Amino acid sequence: MALSLREYRARIKSTESMKKITRAMELIAASRIIKAQQRAQAAAPYARELTRAVSAVATYSNVDHPLTTEPDETKRAAILIVTSDRGLAGAYSSSVLKEAERLAQKLREEGKEVDTYITGRKGEAYYKFRQRPVVQTWTGFSDQPTYDVAHDIGETLIAAFLNDDETVASEGSPQGVDEVHVVYTRFVSMLSQEPVATRLLPLEVVEGDVELPPLYEFEPSPAEVLDALLPKYVQSRIYFALLQAAASELAARQKAMKSATDNADELIKKYKRIANQARQAGITQEISEIVGGVNALADATAGSE
Repeated sequence: MALSLREYRARIKSTESMKKITRAMELIAASRIIKAQQRAQAAAPYARELTRAVSAVATYSNVDHPLTTEPDETKRAAILIVTSDRGLAGAYSSSVLKEAERLAQKLREEGKEVDTYITGRKGEAYYKFRQRPVVQTWTGFSDQPTYDVAHDIGETLIAAFLNDDETVASEGSPQGVDEVHVVYTRFVSMLSQEPVATRLLPLEVVEGDVELPPLYEFEPSPAEVLDALLPKYVQSRIYFALLQAAASELAARQKAMKSATDNADELIKKYKRIANQARQAGITQEISEIVGGVNALADATAGSE
């Protein structure tokens, strides 16, 4: 019984150590999520105004730009999957990977080949373990993305879409694509984050209900304006998706670590209760053995008399 008591005390000690770690991670995530939310909110006005500018040019000009023109036949599609670099965030990465799998299956059923681009070590490990091909990965920034990273990702995807042979070859893509999709986790609230899939290219105007003035003059020309605006638009959409994913990751990690801390509390209570029962059982057994020994000694003494 004493051995069992030592085991439970060791388990209580290890669980208390784990509780300290999960509690610390919960507090770190809680302190970072506010900043992540503020960054996402700060980027929203720029993305909104840029969307309106692109909408105006696309709507009130007759220019057929490569980024806005639907191909006659779509044979190949690219999917950018936004995952996390670290774990301990519940089902955050697995949810977005499942959404990406559903999208890839849908595209394949439509007769399209799929190229995969990934951000985050979790997505990279997922595809590497299953020995699935990945065109390019970006890692090391999932909880604090920068615009430079979004710019790099945007240039890579635009090059693949435009089928620029030299640029695509330098980035490692086997050939150009006809569609570009992004799968990321949208931050709804601290308690709700949902994975979403959005087609990035050919360009889909996301604010179709915005009332725009009917008269526009383009300087120097609509084609040059689109050449300047569309890459920035794609990069801003990717950056906003990365910011949304970062806030979602931190919220999911805080929720998961709080749940782990609560579970550790319950486990410690359980182990302490069982340890107390084991200690009481050990004391009762020792008392019984002492009483039995005293009675046996008394019986032996009485018999000798």
